[in-house]
Amino acid sequence: MVKKMMELEPKEYFEDIEWAESNYSELQKEFRNKWVAIVGKKVVAFGDSIKRIREDARKKTGVKHIPILFVESGSNILSTN
Repeated sequence: MVKKMMELEPKEYFEDIEWAESNYSELQKEFRNKWVAIVGKKVVAFGDSIKRIREDARKKTGVKHIPILFVESGSNILSTN
C-alpha cells in the first residue's frame, strides 16, 4: 500500500491569513461581501465565485496554497439583544 504524503501549507500561507485578520476592517471597506485571495500580504483576486478567485489567483501568482476568505459586511451578524 502506497501512502500519500500530506501537503502542508508553507509559512507564507499562514502569514497571509494573519495579515488578513489584522487588516479585516480595511478589507471590509473595499471588498464587502466578496471572496478575496491573498498572496504576499495583498489581495490578488476578488469576486463572487470562490472557484474563479482560486483559479485567477493561481494564474496571477503561480502560488499553489492561497488563503481565500469571505469578507463579511457585518450586516449578517445577528444581535442577541
